[in-house]
Amino acid sequence: MSRELNVDLTDCIRPARTDDVAGIVALVRDFYAEDEYPFDEARTAEAVARLVREEGLGRVWVAEPDGGLAGYVALTLGFSLEYMGRDGFVDDLYVRPEWRGKGLGTALLEALLDEARNVGVKALHLEVSRDKRGAQSLYRRAGFEDHDRMLMTRDLTT
Repeated sequence: MSRELNVDLTDCIRPARTDDVAGIVALVRDFYAEDEYPFDEARTAEAVARLVREEGLGRVWVAEPDGGLAGYVALTLGFSLEYMGRDGFVDDLYVRPEWRGKGLGTALLEALLDEARNVGVKALHLEVSRDKRGAQSLYRRAGFEDHDRMLMTRDLTT
């Protein structure tokens, strides 16, 4: 079921607050289920709460077009010698399926890009699945480029 968007997008995107954590965790659960990623509710709640609370780690924004959370985006912060300064990572961007195609993803990404510039981020990175053509299109429209590098990860928690 598709929903109509009868609000100004800038009015429905806002920084996440601590009272949003449970709603964001529900969105993360949906996102990870869609992509078949492992999900641990308690650890996710801890991580989301910490990111919302500690600005030195990054920021989270939510889309709330109708009084309920319809999406979120998370920026995490780091440092890069290659880019000679602070860099960031679009850690997650998710919009509920019924709200897709209405500009919420673009509005969330714009909020993240504005804040990234405000805190001195020199380069912004992201990871997108090769089969997510819609997400790739969104990121390309926002100025992201594929540098033909491969993201490799080692989980240090196990």
